Amino acid sequence: MTKEKTKKEVKEKKASKKDSSEATNKKKTPKKKESNPNAKWYVLNIRTGYENSIQKELRQRAEATGMEDKIEEILVPVQKKITVKKGKQEVKEEKIFPGYILVKMELDNKTWDIVTNTDGVRGFVKTDKYPKPLAESEVLAITKFMEVEQPSFKTSFSVGEAVKITEGAFADFIGSVEEIDTTKGKIKVLISFLGREAPVELDLSQVEKL
Repeated sequence: MTKEKTKKEVKEKKASKKDSSEATNKKKTPKKKESNPNAKWYVLNIRTGYENSIQKELRQRAEATGMEDKIEEILVPVQKKITVKKGKQEVKEEKIFPGYILVKMELDNKTWDIVTNTDGVRGFVKTDKYPKPLAESEVLAITKFMEVEQPSFKTSFSVGEAVKITEGAFADFIGSVEEIDTTKGKIKVLISFLGREAPVELDLSQVEKL
């Protein structure tokens, strides 16, 4: 009887611990924040070059005033660009709309004051007297553009410009730019070879300005 009683107590303790653990886990699970149905996307005209700092300042002001439910999101639209400098490739984030940021908010007197009185904010982009919210389709197009997996190459070369080939079989040849493909990071250069002009396709990192 004693052994059976002991086994029963052990099982009851394990079951009690399991129930307690499950209850704790349920308590720890954060509730999903509900979106404010009255919040719309607006465009702010801001001081160019201060997009990230103004985004941070607006978030802090919304939290400090308890307005996180009314000022939901502040977005600085950026896209990844591959830059080629001195033959080296670097991936950098480039502002899509310098001097502008997007804010998803419920527009009323209080949120208006918080946003417009933030240093560096020049005001809402307006239509007539009042700010006009962006259509959801426009916001979706911007966010999709930001999520492009294959970044474009950013280059300062232009068609017709004279360049020098720095690598490959035609290293040290001088030619002129015929075509630039920023999607693939390629450049087509016309060089003088064996008494005639010949197009050579190269990586952007294989040429440099004269």
